[in-house]
Amino acid sequence: MRTCFFLILPLVIFMACAQQPAPAAEPAANANVPVTFLLGTYDDAGVHEPGIYRFGLEEDGSLTNQGRVAEASNPSFIAYNNDRSILVSVEQLNGEPGRVVSFAAEGDSLILQNRQTAGGEGSCHVNVSEDGYVTVANYTAGNLELLRLGTDGNLSEPLDLADHRQRGAEEPHAHSSYFINDGREVLAVDLGTDEVWYYRIDDASGELIPADPAVIPMEDGAGPRHLTIHPNGKWIYVINELNSTVTQVSRQGEHMQVVESWSTLPEAFTGESFCADIHVSSDGRFVYGSNRGHNSIVVFEVDEDSGALTPLEYESVAGDWPRNFALSPQEDFLLVANQRSKNITTLSRNKETGMLDFVTSTTAPIPVCILF
Repeated sequence: MRTCFFLILPLVIFMACAQQPAPAAEPAANANVPVTFLLGTYDDAGVHEPGIYRFGLEEDGSLTNQGRVAEASNPSFIAYNNDRSILVSVEQLNGEPGRVVSFAAEGDSLILQNRQTAGGEGSCHVNVSEDGYVTVANYTAGNLELLRLGTDGNLSEPLDLADHRQRGAEEPHAHSSYFINDGREVLAVDLGTDEVWYYRIDDASGELIPADPAVIPMEDGAGPRHLTIHPNGKWIYVINELNSTVTQVSRQGEHMQVVESWSTLPEAFTGESFCADIHVSSDGRFVYGSNRGHNSIVVFEVDEDSGALTPLEYESVAGDWPRNFALSPQEDFLLVANQRSKNITTLSRNKETGMLDFVTSTTAPIPVCILF
């Protein structure tokens, strides 16, 4: 995988879910119940067992590796269904189409349900809607795949495959996808085409129907990778891997419009860096993004009237290549998965100022996705 504005797009309605669909039941977060999270990993032959791991988060921010809970090949992105009874994971396979896997979440265990072959190589992101649609972004193949998650926890065969090459894109690299409008619509972020593609789901046919117009263009060469949606449903923030920026897309009435972009790096930095992940706090006051190379988390303050971003700090991740990160259930910690240095860094978070501080670093099997 290579480490690699201004269109108004009609949108009938826009109520957004976050990076993961909002679960019906929140993960345990009080002092009497242990807080745990799942870790998606990359395989490391001879070093650790391939699969998904569970970690415990203590009140002081320290972490405990509780061991592998499911066997899987390069489970680089994982997502729960609406009631957290099923976990869905991608499996990245070298030189062949990836796979999509479902597990039943029973206590602290994950029980394999079934596997489906993905619609191409480079399966790197999965998402699950509130009513059970599943989207898979296949980076190398440059397409977005739609499946169904049954009430029995089994994944259907693919319902549709939106191939960005067949729709005029020269070098598409679908990197992530997000459900909006109660799961009726999908935003697919394509790093190769510098666009966010917009689809509606046709329930009758099970097809991804392109909207008209079908894309929100980012700046040429930006390389959009992931996005996060503000709790007010009016603002979307797209993090761009290649030019290290965050782009705000604003909803105005029935339209979406690119507004402005901000650098994720300090002005004095002249080295090489590539953005990866992005999240917004539940109160909508702060946006966080990861810089691979600069090896930091940028903290932005959100203007409550316009949604504009102001950088506050660039906190070191005490590791190398922060691919993914997550806010803890109470949002008092931010945990960073440092891929190359094989560690998870715990940063404490001040809920009033949004600022971060180093707490501890914990060795982990090539960490690439953290899911509470």
